[in-house]
Amino acid sequence: MDFNGSDTIPGPRTEDHLPHTAEAAVKIVIVGGFGVGKTTMVGSVSEIKPLTTEETMTQAGIGVDDNYGSETKTATTVAMDFGRISITEQLVLYLFGTPGQERFWFLWNGLFEGALGAVVLVDTRRLEVSFDVMGRLEERGVPFVVAVNTFPDGPRHDIEELRTALDLSPEIPIVECDARRRASSRDVLMTLLRFLHSLTTEKAPV
Repeated sequence: MDFNGSDTIPGPRTEDHLPHTAEAAVKIVIVGGFGVGKTTMVGSVSEIKPLTTEETMTQAGIGVDDNYGSETKTATTVAMDFGRISITEQLVLYLFGTPGQERFWFLWNGLFEGALGAVVLVDTRRLEVSFDVMGRLEERGVPFVVAVNTFPDGPRHDIEELRTALDLSPEIPIVECDARRRASSRDVLMTLLRFLHSLTTEKAPV
């Protein structure tokens, strides 16, 4: 029973309904270290009100969480972020943002299950946190692209310099983005879809 005394349970908002034309749904994970912009990206690009599991950061995280470069951040994802975007009338992407703090990485295995691909968000101020992230994707065989979130105070590097620093093979796409902007985040997802398509084409029998 709701607060008005009615037995009716509110359903999803009309704008949150899955388009009736949708024929295929794909699971994509957005991963990266703490504070790189995963929640921001999911929120900026989602066509529905995103689900977030952010909690206020407390003194308990001091000495445990590495918040270098994100000292002003006051909340953190503790489970996942979830959003949805329709790429075409037939194709829908379900977006799952992973928690960035290492103590919550045990949740990643469940989030990776069934994922067709991933976006690795990178902060050039803290490139080193990306290695474990990419290593986990490689262990599970999840294809990924790298998106460099351009923070105002972050150093800028040539794409090929970043490829070398991150020890990435030539075929893995690297793109710059602004996770706050819907169009930029959507471009990253389109880069991932094109990459996944190219992998399918390569494996197709002659």
